Amino acid sequence: MDMAAQHPTAALLLCEVVMEILSWVPAKPLTRLKLVCKSWNSIISHPHFVKLHLYRSPKNAILLFTRAQALTLGGEEKQSLVLSSVESFIQNPSSSLDAQENRHSLHVEDWVSGSCNGLVCVAGILFHSNDDICDIWFRLWNPLTGFVSVNTPCLRANVHNSFGFGYDESSDSYKVVTVIPDSSGTVTAHVYSFRDGSWKTINSLPAFLFYAEDNNGHFIGGTLNWLGLRNPRGDDYDWADVTLDMLMIVSFDLKSDTHKQILLPKGIDEMPREEPILGVWGNRLYLLHDYNNTHFIAWQMKEFGDENSWTQLLKISFHHLGVETLFPEFIFENGNIFMLRGRHCFEEVLYDRRDNSVKRINNLANNSYFIAFDYVESLVQPC
Repeated sequence: MDMAAQHPTAALLLCEVVMEILSWVPAKPLTRLKLVCKSWNSIISHPHFVKLHLYRSPKNAILLFTRAQALTLGGEEKQSLVLSSVESFIQNPSSSLDAQENRHSLHVEDWVSGSCNGLVCVAGILFHSNDDICDIWFRLWNPLTGFVSVNTPCLRANVHNSFGFGYDESSDSYKVVTVIPDSSGTVTAHVYSFRDGSWKTINSLPAFLFYAEDNNGHFIGGTLNWLGLRNPRGDDYDWADVTLDMLMIVSFDLKSDTHKQILLPKGIDEMPREEPILGVWGNRLYLLHDYNNTHFIAWQMKEFGDENSWTQLLKISFHHLGVETLFPEFIFENGNIFMLRGRHCFEEVLYDRRDNSVKRINNLANNSYFIAFDYVESLVQPC
């Protein structure tokens, strides 16, 4: 009889030591270490270990890109998901995007609506040909473990909708929120809990969300956040008629399924020529906009929810960036590096405010474009 069988306390201590050591191992090797023995498989698969490992995993170290190859005459559109470390992408963007090792195929009708704790929320969208109506369903996917949830029940909506995906720690539930405006300007939120397996409807949000090219809800501090307008009188508004006092941020709390308004920085004293854009990196919220269509301005909310903590990070000319219009796409490295669209949809610009440098990424050769998300590798597989 071995020592563990004779001394249960010693066996328990040994198990705790193994758990402590394994909790610091990166997620990808852990998927192989589960095969070492039954006890390790039991430890690594346990929900407590999965949460502990996620808590200890490095954050903001991996980027997830959805990459689409533009349609050519007689060709089919192709979509894929690519994972890259932040360091590799900054050093060599093109090689990181072209790497085959961490590439996964997506269906043509798939749309990534967010990433949280290693899970990717994928929306399936079926457009109706005769009107502005579409059918939407969602599923969760862990690219590392291969876990795929069942699809949510189908939701019918107009095409001017927006998604958001996040985690409610209080109920240990992953939720997707679909925000749908109607022609009168009324905004309704439909909330799906993957834990409960049901949709919930929240009526009359206080603002109309921008129907921008990328208007996913931004997850931070247990909330999803969108830019919006007060009282725009329906979805057919003219940006030239919008005033500063109409602009706001709608913050949706995933715990209480309630919403509140967050004011924009007080230092904005002139309407941007183009619609501003929100961003999140780490635990900070960012607001990005143009000034007179000649400069790029970035604000950071240092304490989420505190409207007095907005701080202007930079103001830099389009000329220095080599862009003609402003379309910010991603923020990383603690708000030090900004990725913007270049002079066409196949060119990206990386600006590093630490040394004022500009790097260009040209995807014209392979006729593709991409959207970036923050990502962390994990073992999470929700029930």
